[in-house]
Amino acid sequence: MPRTSIAALAVVASIAGADALPGAQQAPVFPGTAWETATPESQGLTSAPFDALDEEIRKDVYGYVDHLVVVRGGRAVVNRQYARDYRTVSRGRTSAIGCGEGCTDASKMHEFNYFHPNWHPYYQGRDVHTLQSVTKSIASTAIGIALGRGDIKALDAPFLPYFRDKDVSRVDARLHRATLADLLTMRSGIEWHEQDRPLDETNTTVQLEWSRDWIQFTLNQPMDADPGTKWVYNSGGSQLLSGIIRAATGRFIDDYANEFLFRPIGIRDFSWKKTPTGHPDTEGGLYLAAPDLARIGYLYLRDGMWNGRRILPASWVKNATTRHAKAIAPNWDYGFQWWLTSRNGVDIWAGRGFGGQLLIVIPARDTVAVVNAWNVFGNKAQNILAPLLAAVLN
Repeated sequence: MPRTSIAALAVVASIAGADALPGAQQAPVFPGTAWETATPESQGLTSAPFDALDEEIRKDVYGYVDHLVVVRGGRAVVNRQYARDYRTVSRGRTSAIGCGEGCTDASKMHEFNYFHPNWHPYYQGRDVHTLQSVTKSIASTAIGIALGRGDIKALDAPFLPYFRDKDVSRVDARLHRATLADLLTMRSGIEWHEQDRPLDETNTTVQLEWSRDWIQFTLNQPMDADPGTKWVYNSGGSQLLSGIIRAATGRFIDDYANEFLFRPIGIRDFSWKKTPTGHPDTEGGLYLAAPDLARIGYLYLRDGMWNGRRILPASWVKNATTRHAKAIAPNWDYGFQWWLTSRNGVDIWAGRGFGGQLLIVIPARDTVAVVNAWNVFGNKAQNILAPLLAAVLN
């Protein structure tokens, strides 16, 4: 059955003292079952830009925005959800990535159908929202946890030994030199055509999702560069992280992340799509509610610590948010499956995903922001990133 998926992007950087901010706390505040709420003013912000943003969202200036969360100083200063009738929006819609309400094409009735409201943007009527390529940043986080726990020994070691159950007899000799760090920074050297092709049969990621074994498909691709020398956006490389966690820990990444990442930071509800071979889709298959995605950002904001407990190894956040690949897009660099940028000298880390998913971490402002949206139907919409950053940085 043909399956089509889109990947989108991700961001990270470093930690600043909370006492540098008006209204911030000396001791970090962590959420319980929900985020403590506060006014923007109590946390050194101004309400007016967020009210203006809210009004524009309600007018669909930014398309179909589903949820906006802003956490400052450990408190939610914005948490606004927007009701959308995706059954009406999607009715009669069809394209290479799916068909909407009323679809009669049985070959497209599966969880990789991006138009049908049974699966996107919310998963089967639940509050969990598709994250698309923000999933990559969280898969990278699971790699960090495995490194800290000793399940993975090193990032600078070749990654092919993790795939002893796959046929690597015909891979390019250069791929044997590619390391796990090369995968994390999208510099494996594997030839991949995702951002430079339309969403059709010429797109390598479309071909990936039409295949039965996503990992073997990725390993079978030719090389067009030596490892570590060329940055190419490669969702197949991100999918290999799923196989690496499985080989290193004996557990699938959804189970591993649930025990060592989600539950320790208070995430109780999630869904994670599976590939035909049973591996969770680490290129874009995770669903979380927006306030829970903010917990992932807050974990990075707190250097991998959560309420006195270390979740990520001490060096992980710094390494993951280092600009390993520079100038890979205008004003963007890349870390370990995180996109990195700055505004007026302020570092910004971001996870970004198809349809308008954003996870923003701004250490110097003690701030995390999340946007869930679903702009996949061809409707005209402005990008919310710039006005959101302007409101947070004001």
